[in-house]
Amino acid sequence: MTQAIHRVMHEIKRRRLRVLRVTELTPRMRRITLGGEQLSGFYSPGADDHIKLFFASNAAEEAALAQLLAGGDGGPHKPAMRDYTPRRIDLERGELDIDFVIHGDGPASTWAERAQPGDHLHIAGPRGSLIVPDIFDSYLLIGDETALPAIARRLEELPAHRQALVVVQIEDDAERQPLHSAAGLQVIWALRHQADLLQTVRELTLPAGQLWAWVATEKGLARQIKAALLDHHQVPEANVKAAGYWRAEGTPEQE
Repeated sequence: MTQAIHRVMHEIKRRRLRVLRVTELTPRMRRITLGGEQLSGFYSPGADDHIKLFFASNAAEEAALAQLLAGGDGGPHKPAMRDYTPRRIDLERGELDIDFVIHGDGPASTWAERAQPGDHLHIAGPRGSLIVPDIFDSYLLIGDETALPAIARRLEELPAHRQALVVVQIEDDAERQPLHSAAGLQVIWALRHQADLLQTVRELTLPAGQLWAWVATEKGLARQIKAALLDHHQVPEANVKAAGYWRAEGTPEQE
């Protein structure tokens, strides 16, 4: 096994899966469990992998989706597509969990809010995976609700001789989720209307030893948090991954 952070690429496969179960995790988080014959061979080795979900809303988009699934470009009527983290994969049971934040608008949230067993969802990927081997003493995982699936996956993969500090921005106390890890675990829940996430990060006491820091939140905020980790906490840039999982309304495309 390569004992360095590295990326592996995968052959992109498109799948039509069936909704098996719908589970309410919190008032704003819904888990959709998918399955079906086409799940066979699904592979997602990275805790923060992304798969593409397709949401066709009319006949033209359904036709474009059929083109995409056949390997075409979909033409001018491509359906809405969104990236989501595979939360849990159990190929023996033929199940894939995807957790959705229910926020009242948008194609993914709308679909997840209405999803029922027997419905279908088309997915593709993941295209690639960032592999972070067990070479760090401690882990700093920072995000909002959209990052919880990746954070939870990472925590569940950590061994007992590691330390993990998790900072999650949530709407209110009802959005707390149980997080499990064999590693020594400290979780800070930052309520959105009571705590500034960037300031919370600046005030952290980081775990000792060689640290891997992972950040996923709104794009502009993720960039600010990364800067705080580099400049304020002096974390080496090679040990930080920061991703914008969504963009604030009105933010320019280049931001």
